[in-house]
Amino acid sequence: MPKLSELEKKPVIFLMGPTASGKTDLTIALSREFPCHIISVDSALVYRGMNIGSAKPDRKTLAKYPHALIDIRDPAEPYSASDFVDDALAEIKKAHQEEKVPLLVGGTMLYYKALMDGLEDLPPADQAIRAEIDLRAEKEGWPALHAELAKLDPETAARLHPNHNQRIQRALEVYMVTGRPMSEIHAGQQGQKLDETFKVHHLVMMPSDRKVLHERIELRLKNMFEEGFIEEVRALYKRGDLHPGLPSIRAVGYRQVWSYLEGECDLEEARFRALVATRNLAKRQLTWLRSWESAAILYTDNQQGRKLAEAKLVTKALNLLDL
Repeated sequence: MPKLSELEKKPVIFLMGPTASGKTDLTIALSREFPCHIISVDSALVYRGMNIGSAKPDRKTLAKYPHALIDIRDPAEPYSASDFVDDALAEIKKAHQEEKVPLLVGGTMLYYKALMDGLEDLPPADQAIRAEIDLRAEKEGWPALHAELAKLDPETAARLHPNHNQRIQRALEVYMVTGRPMSEIHAGQQGQKLDETFKVHHLVMMPSDRKVLHERIELRLKNMFEEGFIEEVRALYKRGDLHPGLPSIRAVGYRQVWSYLEGECDLEEARFRALVATRNLAKRQLTWLRSWESAAILYTDNQQGRKLAEAKLVTKALNLLDL
């Protein structure tokens, strides 16, 4: 591989995939072949103290294969797509200065899109308006608010599931604060796109059979509860300064266990809700990924519990990366 300083456009690798698709295993395998600088693209991994439910790599793995943008926020501090873009660009610059390949890995598709296309400044979160929207959602349900959004901003609503509460809430909030649909604001985005500056390689990990992914999700969630997920959320709950309005507590899995701790449902119901929410997250991720342009797909249909066939996937990944 030529030195990065000799390349006309320096490389950046995106390793994307739905939850539980094996991205961490392939990240480590690629890091053995490339001088990689790993950058996490995950809206839950940024928070300290959220380890089990976010499937954060363990300390031993992080010590050997450090990941940037992990454990950089307290759960009480919101972290936005705009924050991610600023931090990721700084890490990409740092990687190239050190003659390393930036390897961005994770499943928060909004972060990838924001990094690729840029984001126009949106208004900051308005907690009063969010509380008002949440109160309406409790009375009317998120599908009703999705229907309202469809009248105000049909383009944004068409991209959202009727129960995708976090995104629906944000779209309604932006409209209430600015009087403009979010789709109109995004249409006016300006700024240089990432692929105008760097040679971006898009790798996508996914199973060809969704049933395999569902099996992995169910197994991983089972392991999380056995490893102490409830106690992890309980520790956050006992702090007293956190609440479901924060992005950290709205993370999939955390908000369902939080509801159990609030007495809104029993433990079995919380487990079921977490499973459904994780499956819905994976479905949304797959929808994003299948429409992603220039993506090279690596299929990972190994049986649950079996070690990822790293050598085969790495060989294919290296062939797809024109470095």
